[in-house]
Amino acid sequence: MRCFYFSILLSFFCASDFLGQELPPIANYTPLEYGAENQNWGISQTVQKNIYVANNGGLLEFNGAEWKLYGSPNGSTIRSVKAINEIIYTGCYSEFGFWKKNSFGDLSYTSLSSELDIELLEDEEFWNIMEFDEWVLFQSLERIYIYNSADRSVKFLDSSSTKAHMFAFEGAVYYHSVSNGLFKIENGASVLVSDAAVVKDNVVLGIFNIDEKAVLVTDKAAFYFLNNGNLSRWNIPFDRESDNVNVYSGKQLWDGSIVLGTISNGIYHIDRSGAVIRRINQEKGLNNNTVLDIFQDEEQNLWLALDNGISVLNLNSPFNEYIDKNGKIGVVYASVSHEGNLYLGTNQGLFSKKLNSNEDFNLVDDTEGQVWLLKIIDGTLLCGHNNGTYKIQEGKAKLISDFPGTWDVKPIPNQKNLFLQGNYNGLSVLTNENGIWQLQNVIEGFDISSRFFEFVDDTKLIVNHEFKGIYRLQLNASFSKVVAIENEAPKGIGASLVSYADEVLYTSSKGIFKYDQLEETFVTDSLLTSGFFGHQDDPIGVFIADNESKRLWSFTNTSVAFAAPAKFSSQLQVNKVSIPRYVRKNLGVLGFENLTRFKKDYYLIGISNGYLTLDLNKLSRNEYIVRINSVSKKTNYASENKIDWNQNNNFSFKENSLSITYNVPEYNKYTEVSYSHKLEGSYDDWSDWSSEPSMSFDNLPYGEYSFKVRAKVGNHLSKNEATYDFTIERPWYVSNLALVLYFLAFTLSAFFIHKLYKRYYKKQQEQLLVENKKKLKRKKLKAQKKIVQIRNEKLHEEVENKNRELAISTMSIIKKNEFLNAIKNQLKKSNDDPNVKSVIRTIDRNINNEDDWKFFEDAFNNADKDFLKKIKGIHADLTSNDLRLCAYLRLNLSSKEIAPLLNISVKSVEVKRYRLRKKMQLQHEEGLVDYIMDM
Repeated sequence: MRCFYFSILLSFFCASDFLGQELPPIANYTPLEYGAENQNWGISQTVQKNIYVANNGGLLEFNGAEWKLYGSPNGSTIRSVKAINEIIYTGCYSEFGFWKKNSFGDLSYTSLSSELDIELLEDEEFWNIMEFDEWVLFQSLERIYIYNSADRSVKFLDSSSTKAHMFAFEGAVYYHSVSNGLFKIENGASVLVSDAAVVKDNVVLGIFNIDEKAVLVTDKAAFYFLNNGNLSRWNIPFDRESDNVNVYSGKQLWDGSIVLGTISNGIYHIDRSGAVIRRINQEKGLNNNTVLDIFQDEEQNLWLALDNGISVLNLNSPFNEYIDKNGKIGVVYASVSHEGNLYLGTNQGLFSKKLNSNEDFNLVDDTEGQVWLLKIIDGTLLCGHNNGTYKIQEGKAKLISDFPGTWDVKPIPNQKNLFLQGNYNGLSVLTNENGIWQLQNVIEGFDISSRFFEFVDDTKLIVNHEFKGIYRLQLNASFSKVVAIENEAPKGIGASLVSYADEVLYTSSKGIFKYDQLEETFVTDSLLTSGFFGHQDDPIGVFIADNESKRLWSFTNTSVAFAAPAKFSSQLQVNKVSIPRYVRKNLGVLGFENLTRFKKDYYLIGISNGYLTLDLNKLSRNEYIVRINSVSKKTNYASENKIDWNQNNNFSFKENSLSITYNVPEYNKYTEVSYSHKLEGSYDDWSDWSSEPSMSFDNLPYGEYSFKVRAKVGNHLSKNEATYDFTIERPWYVSNLALVLYFLAFTLSAFFIHKLYKRYYKKQQEQLLVENKKKLKRKKLKAQKKIVQIRNEKLHEEVENKNRELAISTMSIIKKNEFLNAIKNQLKKSNDDPNVKSVIRTIDRNINNEDDWKFFEDAFNNADKDFLKKIKGIHADLTSNDLRLCAYLRLNLSSKEIAPLLNISVKSVEVKRYRLRKKMQLQHEEGLVDYIMDM
């Protein structure tokens, strides 16, 4: 066992001391974050890995996801805490007892000091709690109370001290009493172990096992061997730094090393030989320099209870960090170890310091500006700089090439002393003759920025430009000129070019492609592409080849990934080392990620304010368990009421809004915990991963549900899926009784609706009959009107016919009379002939034929039967000839047309018209025809 611990310790020291100033990741929690007072007096952990802190404001609980504060039983400061299995014992002012989880997931307190048959001293405070077999010991500055957890009995020992300290060592309990010495408890009584001056005059903070020897540590940072009650000083390397160090707390870690917490200097981590591994104070990352308690949890994380806040050191993390808080070195783009020095190339220049030292980095003279490359070639360290290329020797820089912007330098195949440079504006050649490096020439014919380039033949070269694509170049034999160029479009963004496992690989956001020498093109490497891509966390940025260890590295949003041959086959296997997203954003500039191997399995990763170291030997796969913490019913007022979720899983429909909290107790700064859940009965697919350790469901329908949650810690799934089954009961309006009532109500409603509809349709039918009768009557009236209309139309047609007959007869008479008058006038020319006179008389008789007038009168009366009566009634003195003239005027005949009808001249017609006007007594402005026509 001793050899085992020594080997662990040796590997730990080698890893942590190789570069010197690196510290384990430190997570700090401020009073604002944990929601309590500044001072913290003690820390402990339960078997479920929850952390409990004794705080001025009460008892703090931390499950890795959220903090919760429980006020002390009497409102005083909790001075001590000790978790034993799932019971948390605490001590405060005039009170000690224990806390235990209730059925709601909250802590409830049970007082021991008030229940036990014992009287406490006045103003007694309990500063220390320790477990020993079935006993729990509570220590104040005056007494030690020994509580038997089996039979709940208690007794006490007087132990006056200025600081309450107890120690378990080699199966016994020791305690220190100022001015009295060191004691141990045997059979419930105090036994003096040593009353040497050292233990009388100093406070003993701890007894530790170093190489099977008991070693005491005092508050003055002095170490003493304890042997049969005798003390002898242990002179160790730490003594050189321990002057003016006032120690308040001490803890021996699992690996046998010792951590001392001081009042004003932070902590000192000391190995088993007494050498200082590291000193960490507020300047180097702690919340505060006063360390009141030290605790190491199940994952070997070191918890520090501080005078202001809480700090956690991830001692077992594969990552260590060097943070440049002053901004002295800037963003790290390259790193290398050479001739006992560590070199960092940054945006501000080249910095160096001695390996294995805690000294600061110093700028190498004349290297101010952007550094892109640090590379050892033929035993010489070359620095690719914005100014060109520097040779670094004995900590000094010499400019060997002023062709600006050196990206990379690589040997030219089969050319012993020639080296190709990639620069901002193309390519150039370096020579090395007997250690004298210089620029030989700039290659003509190609002026594209050449950050990534690889040889595929003695004079054939591939150059990648992220935006312009791939260039295949053919150089001449003297490497002075490009004689042929072929260009191929880029295969996705974020492209890089790297040589790995004797293959030239082109990498981009679309996958990994290897160069086919025969086809002279890039083809997909399905093995590497499937290994790195398609896992919801694809690579971002450049790939980096470590051919010495056969690893191909890349960076994703949540991890550092590398491909390497499997242990028992030649197949490549992709491994991922989890990092938080905020660390990924801190890895310098996207596309300029850098990673350097310093020794086997030990790497340096440049970041924007320093660097990280990665020790692959510390990678471990722990098993994590996700637990449901509480289930709460949500009310309408945005408050939550916790329930006994282990017992109660039936909820009324009014309680259909639930909130469920869960967690994984993980405290590593560089490990992210994310959760995925599903609610069977509502949706059966897992949700997206989220860091939120709770889930709320609002207004769930009634039914049976099974809530399941799983966790992903880093890249590893939790061992289990936490499950909570519950039922939302039916609301009253869909209960069985309600359904029966609904059925009855529906039946009755259907019956009454049927009756109502029947009555309604009967009324509708009666109304329809009435409407039909009305419609028939209207149709009959309409038909009668139609008949009348038809009759009127027929009468109108008859009148029209009569008018036509009248017009025809009138015109016939006119024509006949005109014809007879014409003959008469011809005959009058032979007036002497008696026969002619006889003919003339005959013609006159025909012109004045009463039969013609009678015929005309009948036709006129048929057409306008009321006219003659009407005008006779108005003008009674009109003669028959006047009436005849009126009839002709009514027909709108002209005087010329009337003359033949009356057998008179046109002038005579005019005279008749004049006389008729006088009889009718018409005014001068009134027209005779208009008057007759309007009647």
